Amino acid sequence: MSTATTTPQVDHHAETLKTLASIFGEGVYSAIRFRDNLRLYVPVSRLIDLLTALRDRCGYAMLSELGGTDYLGYPGRTRSRFEVHYVVRNLDTAAAVVVKAGVDDPDPTLPSAVPLWEGANWMEREVFDMFGIRFEGHPDLRRILMPEEFVAYPLRKDYPLRGRGERHNFPRLTRGES
Repeated sequence: MSTATTTPQVDHHAETLKTLASIFGEGVYSAIRFRDNLRLYVPVSRLIDLLTALRDRCGYAMLSELGGTDYLGYPGRTRSRFEVHYVVRNLDTAAAVVVKAGVDDPDPTLPSAVPLWEGANWMEREVFDMFGIRFEGHPDLRRILMPEEFVAYPLRKDYPLRGRGERHNFPRLTRGES
């Protein structure tokens, strides 16, 4: 017969929520737990405060993902048109938290997370390039995937699937020039 002992499973998300509640109190963010995920929705004005608290006080030292979504025309949608999500990970506990912040047209802008995680640099540039969401304070916010001459944002829902005929206007590069 085995005498293996089992340790009680720690609910890292509960500990995170408790720490955040002690820092921010009520009403700064909303939390949704779904299956094994914790999602925090935060207003743009408190985004950096929440990300900083998760990094410095809760141990979520790694920004593993940053991306955007366009919810234009999404049925029943009452929040902002665009959302940017930040997936932060605690390397000691393997826990992950998704932080979401919403922005709208005509000038969707969020504060840059580059001062917190240098790795946010290229991820923010990709979101800017594909969705047109600006990151205030970013050290070098310019296109990373599309040519500089491209004036639209191809992952927006109102961008035509076949494009707008702009491809023929791009400069042609030979393999040696690329």
